[in-house]
Amino acid sequence: MLVVAVTDVHGDSKAAEELAERIVKMEREPDAIFIAGDITNFGSASVAEKVLRPLLELGIPIVAVHGNCDGRDVPEYLEELGISAHDRRVEVRGIGVVGIGGSNITPFHTIWELSEEEIEAILRRNYRAGDVILSHVPPYGTKVDLTRSGIHVGSKALRKFIWENKPPLVITGHIHEARGVDKVNGSLVVNPGPLFRGYYALVEIEETRVSLMRL
Repeated sequence: MLVVAVTDVHGDSKAAEELAERIVKMEREPDAIFIAGDITNFGSASVAEKVLRPLLELGIPIVAVHGNCDGRDVPEYLEELGISAHDRRVEVRGIGVVGIGGSNITPFHTIWELSEEEIEAILRRNYRAGDVILSHVPPYGTKVDLTRSGIHVGSKALRKFIWENKPPLVITGHIHEARGVDKVNGSLVVNPGPLFRGYYALVEIEETRVSLMRL
């Protein structure tokens, strides 16, 4: 299963349009598009609609979670579209996906923040063995949660869950400068990098193969 992994669009509808054009030109059509949050930059559902429209028009299944910087009505809009995976398990072409929207607690008091206990509860409530995790916040102590100042700021609950349950793949975002690929106890963790800077990733789920891409 080939997935286009996207995160941190931050309202850049032009980047979304360019990505849609790139997808149309791919030799092999992706099976799904996974969006790991921050579709807007504290923007409303109307901004999210403008960002998502070119991707929705492709007719490819989309699974998304909101980020900590999405406006208050964005999660509801994703629900209305039928693409939200936050605090639920969805299936795409036989692959289970469990979503975590928002982030762990930050110093910035952003719109959508969860305690570590809430993150753990979402995972334990929804996860089945072999599922993919789509989480805006990355796991703690990895290459993909490291800030420019050298501090790890990811979720400790997510890391613990990954370590114990070994999901095949975790797609995340949130930390713009931590674009990359890492492993936690054998589980592949991918931060595609922010789309508003032109970054995305192609992921072959069964083969756990990742290509970090740029528009």
